[in-house]
Amino acid sequence: MLQLFYFMNPYIDKLKAVISPARQQIVEHPLYNTISTLDDLRIFTQYHVFAVWDFMSLLKGLQQQLTCVKYPWVPVGSANTRYLINEIVIGEESDVDEQGNRCSHYELYCRAMEQLGAPTIGIQQLLSLLQDGMKVQAALQQLQLPPAVQQFVQFTFDTLDQQDVAAVAAVFTFGREDLIPDMFYGLVKDLEQKFPGQLSIFKYYLERHIEVDGDHHSMLAMEMVQELCGDDAAAWEQATAAALQALKLRKLLWDGALEQILLNKRSKINN
Repeated sequence: MLQLFYFMNPYIDKLKAVISPARQQIVEHPLYNTISTLDDLRIFTQYHVFAVWDFMSLLKGLQQQLTCVKYPWVPVGSANTRYLINEIVIGEESDVDEQGNRCSHYELYCRAMEQLGAPTIGIQQLLSLLQDGMKVQAALQQLQLPPAVQQFVQFTFDTLDQQDVAAVAAVFTFGREDLIPDMFYGLVKDLEQKFPGQLSIFKYYLERHIEVDGDHHSMLAMEMVQELCGDDAAAWEQATAAALQALKLRKLLWDGALEQILLNKRSKINN
């Protein structure tokens, strides 16, 4: 029923048409077919983990703006938008792992990295600096993270800092939730055949996202954008611009990971 509603929404249709070429560049990115060894996958995850983490920040930023997260409690916004974001928060922040234990998707991803032998020191150092009170931009620069990572994460927090809830929701929806199932399909395909028994957590993470985001969360997120933008053409323009920029920076992140994987492959051949 929700899906039919969106097909009939001209604003959603127009936004999707504008971002479609940028979205397709990510869905068809050569990165996926380049990942052929465990080393390739380890490099990829060291880039992607920053997107997994800052997605959680987008999620909590939306929850802060659309609900009351302090006391004394007072009603904020509409009950429907509160429901939509809280439903997604439950699924992202306290889902189940492959054994049925509660965990966030970020924590699940870090466990997947540990299983496949990918270092998590970069993201751990970033979170440590942030917990000590350092600003995001300063922490990114201090750690000298790859430029593609820095630009991707900085855009996320710039968007959050601007407090334009419709833009944040559009980045969250069309730069993340709606994109994830198509984006991850290329990675999960044949993964078990290539690396039998070595990537069970990572495989579960990908399949869980395809299942949850494709069938449920993306629909909730689209309804949230519709509620926030309503019939305000200016709000839809801002939402479209934010979603488009998010997709462009996702491509740059993937470009950076691909470049590093190819450099590593060439280095092995030369040695």
